[in-house]
Amino acid sequence: MAMNKNLQENARDSKKGKRVRVLLADDHPAVAKELCALLQPEFDVIATVADGDALLAAAEALAADVIVSDIAMPGLDGIAAAREILRRNPAARIVFVTVHDEAEMVKKSWDIGVLGYVLKLTAGEDLVPAIHAALRGERHISPLVGDIK
Repeated sequence: MAMNKNLQENARDSKKGKRVRVLLADDHPAVAKELCALLQPEFDVIATVADGDALLAAAEALAADVIVSDIAMPGLDGIAAAREILRRNPAARIVFVTVHDEAEMVKKSWDIGVLGYVLKLTAGEDLVPAIHAALRGERHISPLVGDIK
């Protein structure tokens, strides 16, 4: 299937003409591998880390355009890591990919400044659009998540 022209343009950093750089955090190697396979046709996955502490270090060391992170990880969880990343760099663009479908988790994510909330169940359909939305500074949520109040 051909990629729509707008998606092609969004997948490139307009200032540098380079592909969008994604930092990925997931503590399950098989899931991380699947997410990489999903992202690599369109984005450069510059690193994959397995916990929140490694995510903090990678976010500081690497110039990722978007950070895609699980929430439940050993040590520092994704929410705590995202909160610290956004404290250090308020312009960071973060998308969560998670099994947690509770509205309370989404609200907590929005409150700290995360732009995307994607369920692992629907990542094949929702993750790439969530990354594009984050690049535009917009929020994106998987349709299967309950009502957010």
